[in-house]
Amino acid sequence: MSVVISSSQLRAQVSAEGAELIRLQDEQGRDWLWDGDPAFWTGRSPLLFPIVGRVRDDRIRVNGSEYELPRHGFARTSRFEIKEINPSQCRFQLRSNEATLSRYPFPFQLDVIYAVENATLSVAAGVTNTGPSGMPVSFGFHPAFRWPLPYGAPRDAHEIWFEQEEAAPIRRPLEGLIKREPEPSPVQGRTLALRDDLFGADALVFDQLKSRSVEYGARGGASLRVDFPDMPHLGIWTKPGAGFICLEPWQGHADPQDFAGDFSDKPGTVSLQPGETRHFAITVTVKPPVLQSV
Repeated sequence: MSVVISSSQLRAQVSAEGAELIRLQDEQGRDWLWDGDPAFWTGRSPLLFPIVGRVRDDRIRVNGSEYELPRHGFARTSRFEIKEINPSQCRFQLRSNEATLSRYPFPFQLDVIYAVENATLSVAAGVTNTGPSGMPVSFGFHPAFRWPLPYGAPRDAHEIWFEQEEAAPIRRPLEGLIKREPEPSPVQGRTLALRDDLFGADALVFDQLKSRSVEYGARGGASLRVDFPDMPHLGIWTKPGAGFICLEPWQGHADPQDFAGDFSDKPGTVSLQPGETRHFAITVTVKPPVLQSV
């Protein structure tokens, strides 16, 4: 089952499976979101919870016990309950159950609200600790946008423009874990020119990120802006030759190669006290080309 919400400029479709955004169109019916072509990747915009990326041996360690937890967690493969629907907004909810507790031994409630206003889609997730003790958690967004975007700009003209200069070294995954050795940033000033060979060694992981906003598109052509004011990390990923680029604001990231400690000590996790709610949010603003008057 899926839900459609819309404004005068935007139409979004969200599936109850994973509370995942599966379509984003402008008022002309142009698609801005990847279509999930299984020849490359079936995802479109999964939600990453309660981990981002992979943990060592696909297991977390909690108070001396181990729990099997797959890459990016289980929210993306869980069916959410649809709690509210109106023409421009919808809310989904996932609560802990026997299956989740066998993988992540913490009672929780996850609420996800999608809303559209004019040319902006907002996605707000609230994670609540419903248990009796502290709860470590990570959360991430994983939207895959068309590469190239609509309106006809060539693929090799697309860039990502960061809010600030990003000179700090980046990280790379190796077999899903973050490599010990950093790499020089491929960002020139505030600009990352997109090309397939950037991703031959997997994703770019910005774990020392200054920016809380990026814009993606072609100069003089269509673009979109992703704002993530409270998310400290960013992943950028595609499969070489695929028609998408993922811009992924995260709280947390995969295990570093040399990490084998308790999940509560995992770099990037945050701890919620009993009854506490932590909010994670992004907005995506679609920006068609500005037509020049003659």
